[in-house]
Amino acid sequence: FVDVPGFLPGTAQEYGGIIRHGAKLLYAYAEASVPKLTVITRKAYGGAYDVMSSKHLRGDYNYAWPTGQVAVMGAKGAVEIIFRGQKVEERTQEYQETFANPMRAAERGFIDDIIDPGTTRQRLIEDLEVLKNKKRPSFPKHHGNIPL
Repeated sequence: FVDVPGFLPGTAQEYGGIIRHGAKLLYAYAEASVPKLTVITRKAYGGAYDVMSSKHLRGDYNYAWPTGQVAVMGAKGAVEIIFRGQKVEERTQEYQETFANPMRAAERGFIDDIIDPGTTRQRLIEDLEVLKNKKRPSFPKHHGNIPL
């Protein structure tokens, strides 16, 4: 279940190696062969969206509730950058109506379906049933290239 406004590591985290360690974790997650199901309940922004079992990381089924938002960043921040701080409130509302809904993500194939919250449990059960014998194809001499 995804509701994450994104993350922005500070310099202390960068010096501590969050990028390097995070890359190793992300690699392991992307290579996992277990069923990966995602339900976007609200915010799914930026890199945080990407790492939460998105289609970009081989998520098997990705759904969004009608309240889901898939974007690079929040509407207000995006409007401030795009329009350089001019008429922010007015344009934020317009941006929100145009982009802050799951339809754009569905059009681009980032999510499989927009589902009613009341049907979520049944959909996930059905998907797990389909994926219970999931096998990733193995290739001869297949090996990973883990980021070090």
